[in-house]
Amino acid sequence: MKFLGNLLAAILGCLIAFGVMMAMFFIFIALVSSADDTKTVKSNSVLEIQIQNPVEDYVGGDNADPFAGLFQQSQGLDEILHAIAVAKADDKIKGISINNNFIMAGLSQTQAIRAALEDFKESGKFIYAYADVYTQKDFYLSSVADSLFLNEVGVLDFKGLSSEVLFYKNLQEKTGIKMEVIRHGKYKSAVEPYLSNEMSDANRTQIKELLSSLWNSMIDEVAISRKLSVENLNTIADTLGGRTPELALKSKLIDDVLFFDEYETKIKNALKASLKDDINYISLKDYIPSAKKKVLLKGDDKIAVIYAQGEIFYGEGGPNIIGQGIINSSLIKAREDEDVKAIVLRVNSPGGSALTSDIIWREIELTKAIKPVIVSMGDVAASGGYYIAAGADKIFAESTTITGSIGVFGTIPNASELAEKIGINAEQVGTNKNSVDYSLFEPMTDAFRNTVQEGVENTYSTFLSRVAQGRNMTVAEVDSVAQGRVWSGVDAKNLGLVDEIGGLDDAIKAAAEIAGIKNYGINSYPKYKSGFERFMEDFGGASSKIKQDFIREEIGEETYSILKEVKSAMKQQGVQARMPFIMNIK
Repeated sequence: MKFLGNLLAAILGCLIAFGVMMAMFFIFIALVSSADDTKTVKSNSVLEIQIQNPVEDYVGGDNADPFAGLFQQSQGLDEILHAIAVAKADDKIKGISINNNFIMAGLSQTQAIRAALEDFKESGKFIYAYADVYTQKDFYLSSVADSLFLNEVGVLDFKGLSSEVLFYKNLQEKTGIKMEVIRHGKYKSAVEPYLSNEMSDANRTQIKELLSSLWNSMIDEVAISRKLSVENLNTIADTLGGRTPELALKSKLIDDVLFFDEYETKIKNALKASLKDDINYISLKDYIPSAKKKVLLKGDDKIAVIYAQGEIFYGEGGPNIIGQGIINSSLIKAREDEDVKAIVLRVNSPGGSALTSDIIWREIELTKAIKPVIVSMGDVAASGGYYIAAGADKIFAESTTITGSIGVFGTIPNASELAEKIGINAEQVGTNKNSVDYSLFEPMTDAFRNTVQEGVENTYSTFLSRVAQGRNMTVAEVDSVAQGRVWSGVDAKNLGLVDEIGGLDDAIKAAAEIAGIKNYGINSYPKYKSGFERFMEDFGGASSKIKQDFIREEIGEETYSILKEVKSAMKQQGVQARMPFIMNIK
């Protein structure tokens, strides 16, 4: 009987495996047949801007790979900007419709898309915008349009920026698991959420000043587009003067209140098309593959654009993790390529491992001795993100970039109180005085704390010297604007931490000018494996994504965000150069 049971189990297992393989085969065939299914752009078309996936600076796809976009969970900012630039010169595209985005992009990424749309308008083509709901970031993006429209029962959010910082002191006391914090003595706001239940006055002040700077950058642009004064816009925000369609129209935040069919009539009129005809929409997602085939910058000489995005961890790195492996390899390839005349490093990172940051900094120094290196900062280039940028020949930041945060700290999890509560006793045996340095289940000793503190102080001093060297400042001057303080791009420029306010295109133009070239193409690094390749290599990746989505749905977005932050903190090893806190700007 046991033999028969095992035999039946083996047969059933083979059948299941065969079924899975057949299913994957048919999926593969379907994907192959649709891989190059590029949508045709019809005459008199309207490019519909709906950005419904998370935006990353760069997704690293290979244009020659037919599976590059498959299983891709995000959109590349580089692809979006390129598509808009191509549409500007595309005779078949007569205008753009921005429609109900709920954009999942950072503020600086949104600013870059807005700038591209502003440039598109120079072609003389129209941009209209419509929404049932304008979130604050969506309105900022859509305000570039010639005309804005809102559903008759729609909502427009315009009230100013706010930020939420989570604090964990009580949670640590209740659970018995806490983060031991070692920091530079003057680094006041670092890891404050682990040490307190509420925000310090100094931290509140710096966040308020940062938010005010970001908000001013936003409404300065909105004021120009909507032909309203900054004072008027602030009054509207203070009084919630756009909270209903009627108030939004009265406040001149929008141009009219319409149903969607009435909005489409406006577009048909702009196209000079018959009201009976359907509008030839082509979505941004469908237009990107076609746009990729059109190269806007050409030449034998090249500018290498290297994307460094995500938290900084020691190791190889990947699409959302900066590691010395993948970044340094890209730097070496670019500097050894005779066609590459200059390098632009695009940094979008809150920081992370100080060791990894310094390893990358050194590779940039070696590269800079051979070819110009220009940095373009994205949404965040703070702490370790600023560390790797500091040595560049020139630094560009968006006005809404969050940067600075020059400081270091160490956080080490400790469960000694929990161990005592549940009856765990850990005993250690060692051969030498310091052979047992730290145990998760024992209180941290003064000797170990002093050793880590020494490492933090040394790393902070090194960080200051790297910045001083790169920015032609004294260590004392750097220290006065360091100590973990975060700055907007505008404030960072005033303090000498960045050179120019501008986007990636501005950084590329500057790199070409410094290199003394006029006609050039772009080489993008690194090249990541496509989503399809990663899916085929690891079915567990798909399973993990399903589990994450299930957990998020069950416990809620806010609780899930706490879980992610705690998980990230537990992964931190060694001295950290990262943002002192996570800000959720609303």
